[in-house]
Amino acid sequence: MNDISRLLEAAVNGDRRAADELLPVVYDELRRLAAQRMAAEKPGQTLNATALVHEAYLRLVANEQANQWDGRGHFFAAAAEAMRRILVENARRRSRLKHGGELNRVPIENAELPSGPTPEQILALDEALSRLAIEEPAAAKVVELRYFTGLSIDETADALGISRATANRHWAYAKAWLRCEMGKG
Repeated sequence: MNDISRLLEAAVNGDRRAADELLPVVYDELRRLAAQRMAAEKPGQTLNATALVHEAYLRLVANEQANQWDGRGHFFAAAAEAMRRILVENARRRSRLKHGGELNRVPIENAELPSGPTPEQILALDEALSRLAIEEPAAAKVVELRYFTGLSIDETADALGISRATANRHWAYAKAWLRCEMGKG
């Protein structure tokens, strides 16, 4: 059993010291995943990778009922879900009129650079992903891990405890399904 699994198991069993020791062990990996995810966002975000990791971690350990993790893969799947929710909430907040949602911010120094998804695109993806989760939950989990945390196919397969071929199948299906669903609007 590796350190993360051991600490997760101890934290689930109520060991506060293990919960305190968990963050330094998973922080670097969560920070790397968040940095990959934030690299795809538009420039000029108020939310950075460090803030995303901290917020996701706080949500993971604050909810006593939610931290019944079955191991490393389950923990990182929960982290992906937390990051997804944070990014969606941030996109909703940015798209509100009182936060300048009707305006397109274009910094002069970045005017020619391609940008990441708009808040509307993130919200559309979230809605489509929620519908996919009803139809094909495993494929939806693969999308969450790949898109919202930036895991590779191999890392996703390891986190979910499935084969690389199965992860590839779910990824291909989910991309096609989401493309069709999001193309309707």
